[in-house]
Amino acid sequence: MDLFSRSWTALRTAVADIPDEDFERPSGCTGWLVRDLVCHLVIDAQDILITLVTPAETEPTVDAVTYWELVEPPTGEDPLDALIPRLAAAYGEPRWLKFHFDDVGSAAGRAAELADPAVRVSTRDEVLTVGDYVSAYVLEWTLHHLDLIAHLPSAAEPPAETLAAARVSLEKIAGTPFPTSLSDTDALLIGTGRRTPTDEEKAALGEVAAKLPLIIG
Repeated sequence: MDLFSRSWTALRTAVADIPDEDFERPSGCTGWLVRDLVCHLVIDAQDILITLVTPAETEPTVDAVTYWELVEPPTGEDPLDALIPRLAAAYGEPRWLKFHFDDVGSAAGRAAELADPAVRVSTRDEVLTVGDYVSAYVLEWTLHHLDLIAHLPSAAEPPAETLAAARVSLEKIAGTPFPTSLSDTDALLIGTGRRTPTDEEKAALGEVAAKLPLIIG
């Protein structure tokens, strides 16, 4: 719960601190501007609220790691991916998008903090505990925080402890640790295909390089 709150609070703070003119800059998500990514985060926050009030009685089918599936790289043809830029543009001014994200994001954060970690919830046709659900999102928030600041050099980075936790989650998904020579940020960016490894980094990755990138969804 603590890491979820830290990663989510840091991401919400980073969005609030972005100057309006930077909402038109590209994000680390291919084809999306910063405003498009923030719009996606609004939808993510809504999903959290929905999931936390969707109890399940059956045994868990996934945990914080197996919740994520490996998917094909985005092509831009997915209907929802194409819808996001139109929704983001409909806000008109960044202040309205910021307001909506802060409003829904604050509610999602409070709901997660108040929820019983042992309670089972259902989402995406799977069942897992609230504790595992919010733990899974530490990886999501940390990656999207890196996406948000990809072209904003003066923006604050994710907290060190959430970067480390996200790296551990990605290594579990990969089934192997990444080289210690890679920083947590580089491991996440390279591991998820957000950055191409240098020749030196590829050599350090060894056989792991063949498994990359890990596109999670």
